[in-house]
Amino acid sequence: MSTRFTRAILRTPGESYAMGITSAGLGAPNLALARLQHAAYAEALIGCGLHITVLPPDEAHPDGCFVEDTAILNAKAAIVTRPGAVSRRDETHVLAPVLKGFFDELRTIAAPGTVDGGDICQCEEHFLIGISARTNPEGAEQLSQFLQDLGYTSSFIDIRACKTLLHLKTGISYLGKGRLVVSGDLPKGTDLGALIPVHVAPNDAYAANCVAINDRVLVAAGYPRFTAQLTSLGYDPLPLAMTEFQKMDGGLSCLSLRF
Repeated sequence: MSTRFTRAILRTPGESYAMGITSAGLGAPNLALARLQHAAYAEALIGCGLHITVLPPDEAHPDGCFVEDTAILNAKAAIVTRPGAVSRRDETHVLAPVLKGFFDELRTIAAPGTVDGGDICQCEEHFLIGISARTNPEGAEQLSQFLQDLGYTSSFIDIRACKTLLHLKTGISYLGKGRLVVSGDLPKGTDLGALIPVHVAPNDAYAANCVAINDRVLVAAGYPRFTAQLTSLGYDPLPLAMTEFQKMDGGLSCLSLRF
């Protein structure tokens, strides 16, 4: 049975947003439009039945609106990460006190380990952990041990040779019902176990980062073929404009911590 979410944490993009890290080559983001798209995203989460906590902009950290990278949340504990980008490390110090208001147990990835939440895909009781430019083997091992202690299983997927994947969830998303969205950028021969792959057309690769929340699936707007594919499988997609976050290497999952 798929996880039912009740809450989410978000952070509004700040005035410094355009100074964040990006390799997209799509030009500078429009802050006013980014904030409108972020507000629509927040409303979509509320429409999915979630109570949301919207944190104020963190001007010291331009990438701060991509809160997913700072923690891994599950039904038993919150695991505070240690982001792979040095400029993002202190984002966790700001978030940890917020998480303490929701979780009795907090664990923390320690140096020299690094973990970005965008590399972690929960598939019910199993976690796929991406080893990437942001999540190193030491961090992946720490996280795997934490998850084992909490009663979960995990496996590693090494994407360091995949130049088109910043994070593991750039190329995969768990839909529930045992299905995993998979882009062609994932390493050939990747072991997905019993998960059923839902392949995304090459031109729709950005849409692979979607978010299944209760009875809906949030998808990036502008990919009608993928949206129709989800509908044909019995899902209820909700397209959302993401242009100003795509410019900063961000996707739908990046903008919230859901639990």
